Amino acid sequence: MTTQPSPDTAAPADPRPRGVAEGREFIALVTALMAMTALGIDLMLPAFPEIRADFGMPSDSTSVAWIVTAYFLGMSVGPWLTGPASDRFGRRAPLVAGLVLYGASAATAALAPSWGWIVAARFVWGMAAAGPRAISMAMIRDRFDGDQMARLMSMIMAVFMLVPIVAPGIGAGLIAILPWRSVFWFPAVIAIVMIVWSRRLPETLHADNRRPFTWSSVGTAVKEVVTHRQTMAMTVALVFLFGSMTTYLSGSEVIIEDVFGYGDWFALFFAAVAVLLAINSLSNARLVNLLGTERLVRRLSLFGIATAALFVIVSYTGGEKPNFWLWAVGLCLVVPIAQGLSPSSNTLAMAPLPHVAGTASAVISTLSSAGGALLGGMATGAFDGTVRPFAWHFLVFLTIAAAAIWIGTRPSHP
Repeated sequence: MTTQPSPDTAAPADPRPRGVAEGREFIALVTALMAMTALGIDLMLPAFPEIRADFGMPSDSTSVAWIVTAYFLGMSVGPWLTGPASDRFGRRAPLVAGLVLYGASAATAALAPSWGWIVAARFVWGMAAAGPRAISMAMIRDRFDGDQMARLMSMIMAVFMLVPIVAPGIGAGLIAILPWRSVFWFPAVIAIVMIVWSRRLPETLHADNRRPFTWSSVGTAVKEVVTHRQTMAMTVALVFLFGSMTTYLSGSEVIIEDVFGYGDWFALFFAAVAVLLAINSLSNARLVNLLGTERLVRRLSLFGIATAALFVIVSYTGGEKPNFWLWAVGLCLVVPIAQGLSPSSNTLAMAPLPHVAGTASAVISTLSSAGGALLGGMATGAFDGTVRPFAWHFLVFLTIAAAAIWIGTRPSHP
């Protein structure tokens, strides 16, 4: 005779949340949360002339760039608060707290009486923006791993690339009909929308996997992250991949304007490359199915070195000014390699440490953001009136990233 198990001896229920956490809405929600980081940058760019005029800056003043710089500095600090906190309290509470701070700091910038207040608000805004970004990565790791996570990251990146396409246009539209401070109010409104929407997100971190939020616990988690070969090797790769992308973002405008004289067409050129990057991300999601994550990043990294070397060769043609279209084709080959490697490299960096996903996301986000921004600034500062330093930095960055990828994906045992 068989007996039914008692409630005390029944198998435990699957703790994984259902519904939004496993469907398309989860992907849309996480993508939107990550896109808020870029929205806080790209939406501001069309307002720079109005900001200069309002605060009495010269028309060519670079001081307005502190709107971006302060934001990036805040992003470097933010993950250290939200990442470990999400390992202790779960993902939802720190996520909502970050969104509240995001909206509040955006509103503060909109109401700021002086330039100094705006810069300070932008720093806090960047700290807040780092929260949804880092926690989104942790939530993805909670729910997915391996090739499935890599495919999801590539799909999210494809949608994420729409932000640089549409955000400057939205910003220009806002300041065409409203005061320039509307580019601060708009993200504040978006934050409110995301707070409401995020209430549909179930908690993705099971209670059994939570860690104490103490110096000792966080220190132990950080030590585990920074001593893991695969995680740190892929993080180094991400630093140089992000450095390649920031080199493109910060250096391409001056080259197209000063070297080639096509400054009026830069916005169209930038949007066309962003579309190409979105298509590339979708292609990478399919390639993961065919090759697997590790084989894909190893092959793409070698292809990246080859295309960057060709880009350097192109930069030495035509004297100090190569044919623009030949140069543009080279750029449209090398930039998608750097961008396409990033989601899979991030997946491989996070994969070994699911039990400290929040802290791991904080370490990876901070190092890749801060390191990549410094590398991009160094590359942009090397501009000498030609395209050659730009091309050489791509080759150096992608070569180092490839070396780190091969080290990180090397089997631990023969």
